[in-house]
Formats: sequence, structure tokens, C-alpha cells
Amino acid sequence: YIMIILPFRYLINLIFLPKFINLDDHAKKNNDLYEKDLDYLFEYFNSDKGEFYVNQYMQPVKKNKKRIDAHGYSKIYKKYFENIKNDKLNILELGSFYGNAAGAFFYYFKNSKIFSGDICPDLFRYKSFRKKNFYINTSSEKSIDETLIKTEDNFNIIIEDASHTLKDQIISLFLLFRKISQNGIFVCEELDFPETRKDMNLKNEYPDLKQILLAIKKNKDFNSKYINDDDKNYFLENFKSIEILKGKINEVAIIQKK
Repeated sequence: YIMIILPFRYLINLIFLPKFINLDDHAKKNNDLYEKDLDYLFEYFNSDKGEFYVNQYMQPVKKNKKRIDAHGYSKIYKKYFENIKNDKLNILELGSFYGNAAGAFFYYFKNSKIFSGDICPDLFRYKSFRKKNFYINTSSEKSIDETLIKTEDNFNIIIEDASHTLKDQIISLFLLFRKISQNGIFVCEELDFPETRKDMNLKNEYPDLKQILLAIKKNKDFNSKYINDDDKNYFLENFKSIEILKGKINEVAIIQKK
């Protein structure tokens, strides 16, 4: 099965993967997209951050054209992104998958650089001179450190949309908060997964990131084996605000830096 069936299924699915798109060439024929709102762009690029999308996570060979409910984060993001969308920013998305959301951000943040990280970078479908694609394993502190923390790049916006497991959400925020520029924003999507899905918290650990953020909002102490004292103190000294909001289905945390 491993030697014959899996490689065969992989090759078959490759045929049905979305086509590669050079966004620089795409923009020459679709200049009007620069003026579209974020929800339009999410749906145009079939990102699950919008109101509706075609399920991009099923096997490509089984993909259909049925539109289903997406997370509906567009209205939430508009509140935080609208006033800065024309600035020159560095925007990082972790867990980019095909890069559909990055395609939307390319047009919405028309003067910004888009960084897309994923554990399966071979799936990326988009490229541009303003876009950098790379491998990262957000379950590994070492991978986060070597891929992002040790680099010169800082980010105005970080969107964490990777595995959504309890550990990964925690280490992504507390390790990467130093990499956010002044007045920057860290977003954790599907914040409630560790409390609503058993596969996101297999060991039934406590606290999850949502519980940690709620404790901080109430000025209560917290402890996690995934956070060292230096990173904890840095976060507490440098965060400006924490909001936990709900999209159509799941919750998202918006953390702003001083």
C-alpha cells in the first residue's frame, strides 16, 4: 500500500491541484482587484477566511464546486486592517496551505510584502516579487527559531492559521511576539479549537491559549510549560490589547502590540 497505492494517489491528485499563478502577471489583467474589499478577495481566491468558499482541504481529485460556510473573518479584519492597508507592511501568514489568503492579501495590501509559511510548501500555488514562500513547522520551537526569529525580518501583522493545536497556538504567539513591529497585530485563528475539538488537545492539557488570554485580560497570573519566563514577561510588558471575537463558526484572537 505504501509503495504503490500512496504514490499513485499522490500523482493522481497532483493533476487536479489548482494551477500556479504568478500574481505579478495576474495583476496586469486584473487591476480592478486592487480596489475590492477583503471579503470579495477572500472569495475570489477561495480562502476560508471569507463568508463562503469551496472546500480546499479535501483531496483535489474529489473537489466539487459547492460553496459552503467559511469562517467569516473578513468583517473582523476590516476593523483592524482598513486604515493601514495602503502602508508598506510585512505580513506573515503561518499555515498558508495553497496560499489562497495570501493571494487576497496581495491585492488588499498592495504595497506590502507577503510571507507565507507552511509545513507543506510544495502546495503553494502563488508567487510574486512581493511574496516569499517558505517551509516552517509551527510544532517545533527550533523550526520557528531558525526560520523566523533568527532572521532580520519583523512583521506588522502575523496571522497564525497553522495546526491550531494547544501547544502550537501557545508557542507561536509567545515566541513570535518579539518579531512584531511597534503597533503591530498578532492574529490567532480558530482560537477555540483546543476546547471544541479533541484532536487539537489530545492530552486534555490546561491552560490553552484562550484561557491564557482571558487570564491576562483579567490581570490574573498563568503558567504554561510551553512558555518560558522571558517570553512571558516580554509579552506582558509589550501587549496593548487583547480581543477575542467570533466569526461565523469559530473564534479569533486579535492581540495588538504597544
